[in-house]
Amino acid sequence: MADLVFNALMLAVDAAALCIVRRRPGIVGVAAGGALAAAAALLLALAFAFVLPWHPVFATLRFAAWATFLHGPLLLLGGAAVLRRRRVWRLGLPAAAAVVLTVAADAFLREPWALCLRHYQIESTKVDRPLRIGVIADLQTDQAGEYEREALARLLAEQPDLVLFAGDYVHLLDDEQRARQWEAVNRLFREVGLAAPLGVYAVQGDVDPGPWERIFDGIDAELFPATRTVEGAGFAVTGLSHRDGTQTGLSVPGRPGFHIVLSHRPDFALGAVDADLLIAGHTHGGQVRLPFFGPPITMSNVPRAWAGGLTELAGGRTLVVSRGVGMERGSAPRLRFLCPPEIVVIDVVPAAGGVAAAR
Repeated sequence: MADLVFNALMLAVDAAALCIVRRRPGIVGVAAGGALAAAAALLLALAFAFVLPWHPVFATLRFAAWATFLHGPLLLLGGAAVLRRRRVWRLGLPAAAAVVLTVAADAFLREPWALCLRHYQIESTKVDRPLRIGVIADLQTDQAGEYEREALARLLAEQPDLVLFAGDYVHLLDDEQRARQWEAVNRLFREVGLAAPLGVYAVQGDVDPGPWERIFDGIDAELFPATRTVEGAGFAVTGLSHRDGTQTGLSVPGRPGFHIVLSHRPDFALGAVDADLLIAGHTHGGQVRLPFFGPPITMSNVPRAWAGGLTELAGGRTLVVSRGVGMERGSAPRLRFLCPPEIVVIDVVPAAGGVAAAR
């Protein structure tokens, strides 16, 4: 209902803007009409976002997306009709509308499902044989199905020695619906044969209230509702509780062998973390990245440059933040732009030291 009311009000704004263009045909009228529409869209988006019981940031982005990708093209095409006797506007405005609609088609229809497989290679003196680590972050589904199955199957096809889940499995507010989707994700885990020679490890995400561990019923997995460390042959995995992962001043002591710290949020990487490899999700890589700028929003305290991909940190540490498999649900617009979803494979190989470039 909120979307319908917002769009109805925006249609009235569109009509008013086009009336301005009709009365003042030319650059002045186009600028004035565009300014009116942009200001009204921003004010309405903020008003709706803070009145409704939704996440205010995501709700603002939702209404801004309606304004940009629906009303933007309508205004551009309407302006072209009003100014049809002027060749520059008759041709230029529809071209601009086509660009906006092309971006919308990519962001809403193609890119959210354009799953990538991202490989990184890290050299370490702490391993005497190659160690392959598979990472899945932010499945964040509200209807688990073939897409999520593909993500799991593609990761397992890479034959990782360890599989790490960085939280945010099902994004639903209703308890009963969430429980059903937990069961659906659990069935997918069983059907694809989720397992790894050196173990499966999973932490809790923002959208995973208790008892989130039910997602892994019947799966041989190490779960971390509280911070603890599991030591294996030549490696150790420290899984952080959800709260600890948000702490920018967190201290994590070192462990023997190759030490991995797994968290949902990457904020912990700003603390005194004595580990070789730090892994997180949460940011979705920004979910939207702008050319020459990067992600405008990461919902994290780490620098924007850390919000996706591999970052070399002080002390020979490496941070890898996955863009995630899913996307923000709830009141947020369901889109990705220049930031496709991904599963991550990290190869740790014996070497004198240093980090090799990502493939």
